[in-house]
Amino acid sequence: MSILAIDAGTTGVTAVVVTPDGRIAAKGYQEFAQHFPQPGWVEHAPEEIWQATLEACRVALGQVDRAELRGIGITNQRETIVLWDRETLGSPRRAIVWQDRRTADICTRLREAGHEARVAELTGLRLDPYFSGTKLMWLAEHEPRTWALVESGRYAVGTVDSYLVARMTRGLEHVTDVSNASRTLLFDLTAGDWSDELCSLLGVPRDALPELVPSWGELAVTDARSFLDLSLPIAGLAGDQQSALFGQTCFDEGDSKCTYGTGSFILTNTGSTLRRSDAGLLSTAAWRSPSGELTYALEGSIFVTGAAVQWLRDGLQIVGSAAETAAIAATVPDSEGVVFVPALTGLGAPDWDPHARGMVIGITRGTTRAHLVRATLDAIAFEVRDVLDTMPGPSSLRVDGGASANDLLCQLQADQVGVPVERPRLVETTALGAAFLAGLGTGVWASTDDLRQTWQLDRRFEPSGDRTGADLAHGRWRAAVERSKGWATV
Repeated sequence: MSILAIDAGTTGVTAVVVTPDGRIAAKGYQEFAQHFPQPGWVEHAPEEIWQATLEACRVALGQVDRAELRGIGITNQRETIVLWDRETLGSPRRAIVWQDRRTADICTRLREAGHEARVAELTGLRLDPYFSGTKLMWLAEHEPRTWALVESGRYAVGTVDSYLVARMTRGLEHVTDVSNASRTLLFDLTAGDWSDELCSLLGVPRDALPELVPSWGELAVTDARSFLDLSLPIAGLAGDQQSALFGQTCFDEGDSKCTYGTGSFILTNTGSTLRRSDAGLLSTAAWRSPSGELTYALEGSIFVTGAAVQWLRDGLQIVGSAAETAAIAATVPDSEGVVFVPALTGLGAPDWDPHARGMVIGITRGTTRAHLVRATLDAIAFEVRDVLDTMPGPSSLRVDGGASANDLLCQLQADQVGVPVERPRLVETTALGAAFLAGLGTGVWASTDDLRQTWQLDRRFEPSGDRTGADLAHGRWRAAVERSKGWATV
């Protein structure tokens, strides 16, 4: 018995086959293009996401016996919004990605009209371009012909999970789970359902939205003609950060994890209690069981961490690969006062400034690429500390995602937050969480207790104990962050 898990991320799709002992037996990966039509805008072509999904799955399935597969789990970049034709499944335009900042003015307008307090009360979120609802409002205002076909019922609206399920079922199903729905600004966290009030406020027809289904169970069945000759239950759905929380087996109230991906996301399980934050954290749905029980989380969302390393590689071309950064940064004892604020798409938690922009400060004639690379790793650790400083202090921090393989970063992180950083043997915990959900939904695992047995420690990074040095460096970082704010309006 095994599970095929699909992780449709921001820059590519990963497919893994997971065995009952929690081992990844096969893996495939396919990148897709990033489109930047204007400064601050980020788009993806839905067809390219779909083709990347097919290719990643082909590669993974080529390494295993298909007859062993019992189900499919899907996890995805969350707030990205997709439109598609219900009949042809073609998309009339590119998806607007969670990183996209084009709706900053709409958020300001709604805030000035006095709506933010009510939106926060219902959704646990803020009025920020990050979330899906204002992206839909922008489409209605700027692309009325397209939006008219949404209102007529011709076009469906959904997050990436909904789009993939539609493609995999040949258009038969239009569904999502609460972890994705709760990132749209259209979901009432207390009621556990779409909000007519919020749909009215943002001008989104409720019948264009997907049906809400549990996070695990037999939710849909793939159409073999559409999806690689496979007819299997889609049995797990979760947004990527909630999926990583599940994959790290953070099933108990107070359990926390940090995922280093394109951005970084710190989540703490708050159990059946909806907790709210006055310090810039988001309240969100973690998952819903087939019996209807809703589990909540507090989240700190950082927009750019791994994407800053990609910028060093692709934009500045001063590193050949992300894997090189640890070795390059280790050639210097510190950044020699260089601070990089990677607000390349604004600032997320805890500052929440869509008008902030990236900044490198402290450069001298002696500054080298090693200092900039080191400053980039420092920035990631500082950003995570900024979020954790607003949360009840964890006794340890479980980390995952691609950058968690960087030993220097993990040590810098432990030094900054002052608690041990624990890295599991399997850092693909986002995909693993989708597999765990689908495995619960199909009986591969009987309970979360069974899943806990699969988690294994790879390495534990102990903090250095030099809190004075850590605090001084963090204080310099905070001064730089303040200087980066509001730059796009200057």
